[in-house]
Amino acid sequence: MNIPISSHSRPPAGRSKLSLYLDLIRWDRPAGWLLLLWPSLTALWLAAGGFPGWHLVAVFVLGTILMRSAGCCINDVADREFDRHVKRTAQRPVTSGLISVKEALAVGAVLALVAFGLVLTTNAATIAWSFPALAVTLIYPYAKRVVSMPQAVLGVAFSFGIPMAYAAVQGRVPLEAWGLMLGNLFWVLAYDTEYAMVDRDDD
Repeated sequence: MNIPISSHSRPPAGRSKLSLYLDLIRWDRPAGWLLLLWPSLTALWLAAGGFPGWHLVAVFVLGTILMRSAGCCINDVADREFDRHVKRTAQRPVTSGLISVKEALAVGAVLALVAFGLVLTTNAATIAWSFPALAVTLIYPYAKRVVSMPQAVLGVAFSFGIPMAYAAVQGRVPLEAWGLMLGNLFWVLAYDTEYAMVDRDDD
């Protein structure tokens, strides 16, 4: 039986819009942004040959959390028809109709804009790299419908912090950065394939 999606749903008794938005961005599941953050911070330290400075640390930590949260919003909108048939995802706010598609997209857009505001405090090279990074973030949820190994697209999305970190520190992306990005891509392929096994009974 399909779960109706209403654009005018109200939060259930005892739940505020804020709590639903926090569920939307997986605030209670920090593993997602940690998996994004560690490669980016590693790249920052390697690019700088040591501590890169508090400004860049703050930009990449906050930017990672914001963009992972924005990605969750886009993913839930794209997958809402599929998620209702999966036990793990059936009660997500967009899938269950507690948050409308427009609301979720608006939250994602605001988070991405704030992240871009942080990028603007860096340099031209980092700003330029932020556009393909955003493009891959937007493409990934829909790539799952046309790519036989969508984990590879996720791997690219989850690795974009590496070239951005080098660009922020050095103003360029050297060969070392591409090696790190390739290594991280294979790491993402491994853990996301294992994570997908959780839903194999619903496939």
